[in-house]
Amino acid sequence: MARYTGPKVKLSRRVGVPIADIPKHTSKRELTAPGMHGFRGRRLRDYGVRLNEKQKLRHHYSVLERQFRRYMAEASRSKGNTGEVLLQLLERRLDNVVRRSGVARTIWAARQIVAHGHVRVNGRKVDRPSFEVKVGDVITFREKVHKLLKDNMESIVGHQIADWLDFNPGELTVRIVALPTSDQVPFDVNTNLIVEFYR
Repeated sequence: MARYTGPKVKLSRRVGVPIADIPKHTSKRELTAPGMHGFRGRRLRDYGVRLNEKQKLRHHYSVLERQFRRYMAEASRSKGNTGEVLLQLLERRLDNVVRRSGVARTIWAARQIVAHGHVRVNGRKVDRPSFEVKVGDVITFREKVHKLLKDNMESIVGHQIADWLDFNPGELTVRIVALPTSDQVPFDVNTNLIVEFYR
């Protein structure tokens, strides 16, 4: 399984926005450009603006370039707005659903919970972070990680659970009740620029 193993805050600094909702990424100091003094001597051209927007989305979902291109190709083949469909495909990844339910603080923690085999989809073990959930799927967790997940939930007080998820904190179950829409994504991104980047 290919994944990025380098410094995570460096990604937030590179794209200029926090890619994870934790203090390490959201502090003002961490959002300066890379380098000792946060050098910003050059203005981005059209290509750079589109590239930066694409990188923001990639890093937010912790997806590598080849996989992101596959999502983009699938979105462009589907009916409807390509940008909307792309966001929908990324939101429905299993690791992202675990993160959105509030039982993991970051996408990387959610990915680890899934990869270690702690997640069940409709009663069956799934250890692929890229697994695509569908409307009606029920996600549960192994008993042995319930304490860890409850501790995580306490550490991220005020987390807003998306409307397309029905989360039961007592039983730690998540039901997919609808398809996500772009206005339910708690991350500011211009998908039109991303679509233009790949044309």
